[in-house]
Amino acid sequence: MTTPGVPAGGRLPPALRDAAARWIADDPSPADRAELQQVLAGAMAGAPTDIADLTERMSAPLTFGTAGLRGPLRAGPAGMNLAVVRRAAAGIAAYLGERVSGGRVIVGHDARHRSAEFARDAANVLAAAGFEVLLAPAALPTPITAYAVRRLDAIAGLQVTASHNPPRDNGLKVYLAGGSQLVGPSDVQIEAAIAAVRPAVSIDASGHPLPWPDDLVPDYTAAAAAVATGAAHAIRVAATPLHGVGGETLVKAMHLAGFTDVHVVSSQAAPDPDFPTVSFPNPEEPGACDALLALAAEVGADLAIANDPDADRCSIGVPGPDGTWRMLTGDETGALLGDAVLARLDRTQHPDPLVATTIVSSQLLGRIAAARGSRYDETLTGFKWIVRAGDGLGTGLVFGYEEALGLAVDPDVVRDKDGISAAVLACDVVAGLLAAGRTVGDALDDLARAHGLHTTGAISLRVQDVSQIADWMSKLRADLPDQLLGETVTSATDLLPLTDGVRITTDSTRVVIRPSGTEPKLKCYLEIVTPVPSASAVGTDLVDLRARAGERMVALRVEVARLIQQDTPS
Repeated sequence: MTTPGVPAGGRLPPALRDAAARWIADDPSPADRAELQQVLAGAMAGAPTDIADLTERMSAPLTFGTAGLRGPLRAGPAGMNLAVVRRAAAGIAAYLGERVSGGRVIVGHDARHRSAEFARDAANVLAAAGFEVLLAPAALPTPITAYAVRRLDAIAGLQVTASHNPPRDNGLKVYLAGGSQLVGPSDVQIEAAIAAVRPAVSIDASGHPLPWPDDLVPDYTAAAAAVATGAAHAIRVAATPLHGVGGETLVKAMHLAGFTDVHVVSSQAAPDPDFPTVSFPNPEEPGACDALLALAAEVGADLAIANDPDADRCSIGVPGPDGTWRMLTGDETGALLGDAVLARLDRTQHPDPLVATTIVSSQLLGRIAAARGSRYDETLTGFKWIVRAGDGLGTGLVFGYEEALGLAVDPDVVRDKDGISAAVLACDVVAGLLAAGRTVGDALDDLARAHGLHTTGAISLRVQDVSQIADWMSKLRADLPDQLLGETVTSATDLLPLTDGVRITTDSTRVVIRPSGTEPKLKCYLEIVTPVPSASAVGTDLVDLRARAGERMVALRVEVARLIQQDTPS
């Protein structure tokens, strides 16, 4: 579609008007047609807000980001709507049809607005194109779709979800054979196939998908439970699915693993696409886990678990020595669970294990891997790269994580992040610690004494206009610092063309700055490594070291915020 010019002088350009009219004529959804028609009518009447709205909706089609399409629910090519989903499904069908003759495709969805509608329509299109399509029976966690692709030997999988994005968003996540997220050049090839399909109204959506096998979800739940050792020590768990689709599956998996004392935040237990009790349905966001931590304190829990709305991410909370609860960072959780996986690994089954994380995560996992005799790799951000770590295929991968709460604790079962199995493993680790009279804090202290104290932090800047992010990155590249926290910068690396990012390091500090791949954010990832004196390696009280590292992190946040022309980091 030709990109219309930006209107000037409060007048609607004819090219923009005509493009909108063509889209309306080709839209198969009466509701979406009426929505865009209303905006067009306002724009034709000269309303500035409608002209701006129409310009944004018609500016460009959604493009593949981290693993597929994602955008706001609205009519027009720059939104998630029935026409966009139908054209995407037809493009995917064309892409697959050029490479295989028939085959099985898995389609699932979460409980967001229009997710079931989009999944059903995509499944119909793919079935009409000659594929055996299996459509999920209900709104289910994203990891189950990834599992299904692998378990049922499918050639592809689609999950309608926007993960932890705000309520106004939805998306379409694409898996390839083997259950891994799609990567280039497949993403570009699928985009080209989508651009070449007929108008949405003329795409055949008359196919009849089949249901998922009855044993698929129970088999996944059993596999998620199997990451536990089977010697569960009784613990009490507080949990929340944050109004998402993971609650029922999480509780079932934990029960199968022997963790039956589970208390779920009642106000967030049922799927609700409006996410009424949280500003952003993301466990990383400030305040998102307040209700969970309050419940944990109320019931005297040993562990708190939060999944994001499609349950592919897991955040854990623990009580401190004074009884105050806090959520661990993604890096703390990654180090804790990664060390546990390597410590209990059967080397006869995994003689050459690999663990992986990304260039924006803490460097601690690499030091743990070296001490545990495991291979280690750092990849570009995103689980599509983590599961392909090492040789490009992820051969030998036994654990992967990203600091944004994504964890793959059994990649042979789910070749993607999986918040359900990660939650079960977290319960198992905590149960083992408590049985030995120890805590998560003790385990984290042990890792610090063995490998140095790794303190991480982040700055996340959400914008309305994504061009602002490009401007920040341009200014940063033009004026890279020569010092951080009074230390000489030893390396300042532009990560282009591999990825849009900048990495800055000193002897003790690492900073990575990059745009988010899923949200309109600029993200800054900060790490300070503090050596723990070897003379006091046993019994060292790390309180003072952590306090000093915390003070340095506050100062680093201020410095990095200034680098990107921001006065106050968020």
